[in-house]
Formats: sequence, C-alpha cells, structure tokens
Amino acid sequence: MNIWTQKSIQLANQTDYLDQLYKVYPMANNLKREIAQLTKKKLAMYINDKNNQEIISLLLKQDVFPLKDSYVAYLKRDKNAIARNPQTINRLSGMIYELGYNEVIKLITRPIETNRQIGPLFRNWLESKALGIETCSDEKEFLSTEKDMVFVNSDDKLKQIAYENFGYTHGKGLDFICRMNSKIVLGETKFLTDFGGHQNAQFADAIGTISSKITPTKYKVTTIAILDGVLYIPGKSKMHKAIQKDVNVLSALLLRDYLYSL
Repeated sequence: MNIWTQKSIQLANQTDYLDQLYKVYPMANNLKREIAQLTKKKLAMYINDKNNQEIISLLLKQDVFPLKDSYVAYLKRDKNAIARNPQTINRLSGMIYELGYNEVIKLITRPIETNRQIGPLFRNWLESKALGIETCSDEKEFLSTEKDMVFVNSDDKLKQIAYENFGYTHGKGLDFICRMNSKIVLGETKFLTDFGGHQNAQFADAIGTISSKITPTKYKVTTIAILDGVLYIPGKSKMHKAIQKDVNVLSALLLRDYLYSL
C-alpha cells in the first residue's frame, strides 16, 4: 500500500478526522440558489398569462429546472426545439401550472448539492495558504517562475495548462497543480460521502485521472488523488479494496506533508 494512503487511513480512524476535514470542506446546508427579482416577475406574469413558450424558455435558463422530465435536457441544448414541439411545451407548462408559482420558485432555488460545493471549497482552502505555499492564478507567472507555487484557477484552465506544458493526456479537468522542489504535481480532488452508485463512479474517475498516461516533457511530473471520505473506512467496499494497491491516494489533510516530502 502507498505510504500516504496508509497514513490517510490511520488519520481517518485514529483522530478527529471529520473535525479536521471541516477546515478544508466547511459544508453549508443552506446555500440556496438565488434568482433575480426580474426573473420572478416574469415568471409570475407568464404563469398568469398562460404563456407556455416563455415560461419554458425562462425556466430553462435557470440553474435548476423545476421538473424531472427526460425531454428537458434536449430543450436545454436546442432552444429552437421549443417552437417546433408545441405539444411537449404544453405538457411541461401544464405541470408548471399545476405546481403553481410558489412551488416553482421553491424548486428552482433549492440548495446547491453538496458535491457542487467541493471544488470551490477546496480552491478556497488552497488560497487561504493552508499549505504554506504561495498561490497564483496567472498562467504566465506560474510557468515563468521556479518558485514553489500552487496554481489556482478553473478545472478547465488547469487541464489546459497541464495538457500544453506537463504532458497530461486525460480528457478530464484537474483540481490541483503545484510546483514543489522543481517537481510538478497534478491532482484530482473528491470528497466521497458514501459507497455505491455515483460515489463509486467519482472514485473511479479520480483513479482514472491519476492513472492516465503522462507524455514525457522537460518537467518531472507526478499525479495524485486527493481523496477524503468513506474510502478510508476499513471494510469490503470497492473503494477501500482499490486503495490497498499502490495508488497515489491521500487525504487533503496530509497534502502539505506530502508536498514537503518531495
């Protein structure tokens, strides 16, 4: 087993792991989505006027559509389909009228799911200098310096830089890029809250990212999976069995120690 994975298992099972982890991922349960007052006024007007096309067009622009319906994803990707499919629009609008204005508002402003908070919270933690390493968001600055530094930006921007400069070939975005002692560390971050289904897929995604081919460049590159949650609980779960192998998996709480060991 990887020594840092072993340390992570010990940390999770012998200390106040969750209490410490809250410093990295200070979850909030009441982060309701906000919508503009103008949007609320338009929605009330369209419902009152029974303006089916405008109701659906407006709701498709929101972060969350109030109905679970298989046809919604298509309409989001092809707005012109609204005018071409009146029966579908009438059917969806009918369900909106049945819900009523207040319930629709409640549904489209419902709190952000926990898994949507993970990436931003991890970036906030990095920017707090918790690792004791300077951070920057400017690509030119990061690439031109030889100082130890964490590059903090969007997943797609990190992927672009890693692809263009560090031999990264995987199609997924990254959560972590750091230069430490002249080495480049590429990382993927997950907080795995349970076993099975989507969480197993998230775990497999992280392992796939760090196992992907790195094309040789002038840089010495290593990949890590910065994972936290139930995978460190001993048992017969797929996650725990998988980390028994020599995979570069560690808790965010050990990231600083890992980097300074390079």
